[in-house]
This record gives sequence, C-alpha cells and structure tokens, in this order.
Amino acid sequence: MTSFIALLLSVMRRFWVTGAVGLAALLSACSTAPPEGLNAVTPFDVQRYQGTWYEIARLDHSFERNMTDVSARYTIQADGSVQVVNRGFNTLKNEWKEAVGKALFTGDTDRGSLKVSFFGPFYGGYHVVALDPQYRWSMVVGPDRDYLWILARDKQLDPALKAQLLSQAQAFRLPTEQLIWVTHTR
Repeated sequence: MTSFIALLLSVMRRFWVTGAVGLAALLSACSTAPPEGLNAVTPFDVQRYQGTWYEIARLDHSFERNMTDVSARYTIQADGSVQVVNRGFNTLKNEWKEAVGKALFTGDTDRGSLKVSFFGPFYGGYHVVALDPQYRWSMVVGPDRDYLWILARDKQLDPALKAQLLSQAQAFRLPTEQLIWVTHTR
C-alpha cells in the first residue's frame, strides 16, 4: 500500500508540475509588454490611428493562415477602449472571415502600447514600434519578436518605403525573411 501511495503522489506531482508549466506558458503567451529592447512610439494619437489599415506583411500564425486581403479597422469607443475589427479572405475556405476584439492602453494614452483581446479575458500585446508622422504606415509587434505586422492606409507600399521598413525591422532583430507579403485583389 505504501508503494501505491508513493506512486500516486509521484503522478500527482508530475501532473501539477506539468500543469504549472502549461499555465506559465499560457500566461507568457498573453503577455502585454513589448519585446525586450523595443519601445512603443511616443507621441501616439489614437484619434489619428483609428480607421482602416491594410496588412502589407505579417509573420505566419494560425489565426491568419491562408488569409489574403486582410484589413483592420480601429474605432474609439465611448469608454476609451478601441474596437478592433480584423477582416480577411480565407483562400482555402473561399470565404471572408471577421474577428472583433477590444484594445486597451497598457499605460499612457500617448504611447502606442496596447493590449488586444479577441478571446474574452485573454489579452496580447500590440505595440506600434514605428509610425509614419502622417499616420500612413505603421510597424506593429506583439509580446515577442514572433509577431510582426506592417500596416498601411493604402493596399500597397512604395518599393523604397518597403525597403526602408524592412531595414528598420531587421535593425529591431525581427525575422523579416519569414514575412508573408499580403495580396489585396478582392
């Protein structure tokens, strides 16, 4: 009987450790701080940022896989939050997909650092690390360097500007060789 109890305790201990590690991984995936060494732009004007942005390039993630014609619309809400509507065309399913989320500032509202949720209480970081003075393009990262989006008010970027943004992303040590360049044909 003693060996059975010892075995049971051993199994329970492993289960708890595995659960704790899994919880830690989940919580780190929901981090809202910018990646080490990167800072969100200041000053940031959410009034000027709101509106429609087109996804020019992104790193691959399951929630956007096989998507073209991706856009994001940001709308300031009465409570100071920002409604986020992401929309794109899934080429495998041959249909439009839309996700509605909520963004909140993680600190001062004049800094381009927000947290965004599409899944209830779970938030992820959204950090504008480069921004055109006229708010025509932006570079956004998530909680780590595995998340990168280049957004613009127009569906295409001038080749010289594209090269400049790639150079800047490389200086930020972002994996630009893995970027997916989004088509906008619909």
